[in-house]
Amino acid sequence: MIDHYLALMKREFWEHRSIWVTPAAIASIVTLGTVTALAFAGDFAKELDVAIFGAQNIAGDAERRAVLTGLFLGSSWLFLLGLGVLTIFYALDSLYAERKDKSILFWRSLPVTDAETVVSKLATAIVLIPAVAVVAIIATHLVNLIITSLWVSMKGGDAGVLIWGSVPLLDNWLATAISVFGMALWMSPFLGWFLFVSAWTKRAPLLMAFLPLVLIPMIEGIFFRSTHFGEAVWGRGAKIPLFAHMDIERFFDEGHPQVSDEMISLLGHIDLGRFFASVDLWLGIVVCALLTTAAIYVRRYRDES
Repeated sequence: MIDHYLALMKREFWEHRSIWVTPAAIASIVTLGTVTALAFAGDFAKELDVAIFGAQNIAGDAERRAVLTGLFLGSSWLFLLGLGVLTIFYALDSLYAERKDKSILFWRSLPVTDAETVVSKLATAIVLIPAVAVVAIIATHLVNLIITSLWVSMKGGDAGVLIWGSVPLLDNWLATAISVFGMALWMSPFLGWFLFVSAWTKRAPLLMAFLPLVLIPMIEGIFFRSTHFGEAVWGRGAKIPLFAHMDIERFFDEGHPQVSDEMISLLGHIDLGRFFASVDLWLGIVVCALLTTAAIYVRRYRDES
């Protein structure tokens, strides 16, 4: 059974090239930005010599890790933004496109049920796309670290100390993977909704998907003077209980920034227990399951014309 779904997900990977083209494009942009920044930084030779010397001989390990973690986070956010856009368009197009080009007739001639097809597309959105994004993030980090190491060595700095001896690779990568997959699971109700719309609508799936999400909160606010639906839909992303609360005041305990290993560690700011204990998470999964079931039913009986 697992091999069967893996084969279906492999089909999605090859049919929807954007799954790997989008992360590759973002990785290229990030790497080009790094090379450009290093090239322009060469105009400040004196300032760079002071900065490299200070970081190598004066700054502590915690400060260097904080800087590199900040650089990692900056590039990772670009991937997360691209991942969100990619997942929306994939989910909306996955069932709609096969009806539009009539390829659904071919796939129905194979020993693959409608349930297996729809579930494989949901698994692609929740598992495969985030996995490809995580691999792209790790590869981009490594390439940019190598480029930066070569540049630091050319400037006379010790790349082993400044870069590889300071960057918390495992901490950053595990935290990134948990965040990406956690966000995909948290936003699963929307994926179920997008799959349902993709299976049901005859045209303009993007419009059909977002029009109710915009109109219902407006109607709710005008006629019922409430914002429950709007907050549940548009505020869900900000309410993810995956991240532990960070006490910003501790950062300035002595009146100036205090960097500690605990504050730098991204894994230290992730609370999986709170995440999986959240009622909203499991309600979202139930909603996703119901909408996915509706998408299966619609695909089975939908007129392809």
